[in-house]
Amino acid sequence: MRTSRGTILLVTALVATSAISIGLIGCAAAAPLSERYQQENERTGAADGRIVEIPVDERGAPVTFAGTTEYGEPVASDDYAESVYVVNFWYAACGPCIVEAPMLEESWQKHQGDEVGFLGVNIYDQPATARAFAEDHGITYPSVIDVTDGRVKQAFAGVTPIQATPTTLVLDREGRVAARIIGQLESASILDTLITDTLAEST
Repeated sequence: MRTSRGTILLVTALVATSAISIGLIGCAAAAPLSERYQQENERTGAADGRIVEIPVDERGAPVTFAGTTEYGEPVASDDYAESVYVVNFWYAACGPCIVEAPMLEESWQKHQGDEVGFLGVNIYDQPATARAFAEDHGITYPSVIDVTDGRVKQAFAGVTPIQATPTTLVLDREGRVAARIIGQLESASILDTLITDTLAEST
């Protein structure tokens, strides 16, 4: 009797496992991963790891800010007037920030010839830590040190959600947020596409 009961339980478990596997295969076959990812983005809007492009007529006010970089240089929104630029919120001990750092640098190098600006906003570290991070990871664009009063982050949060670190924004030539990636950037090509789309807009 024990053997019979054990056999029944084993067969039941195998059938259940097979059903789950078939179901998963069916879901995967229903649509490519990239397509399902995009559909989910469109359905839910901003969330960790999701990408949102904002239509021109739905963008908020231009973002105005001023701060000081990790090298003690002043930087402000006026420095990027009439230019498309990328803003990345990060800090040195943030794991996803470390992973995406080379992708951001890759995109920065690719688009410098397009007169696209890049700016980090370090929300936690002192200048020495930010400089060490840049040296260790080969980052050549500047970052605002925003740990003292958080004014730069507040300026952006006033017009778009900053729900996680890292968050990456693409701003149009009028200084408005045109696209955002909340969560880790998955590849440089994703950011390249957002930049290219924003560059293609008429002034």
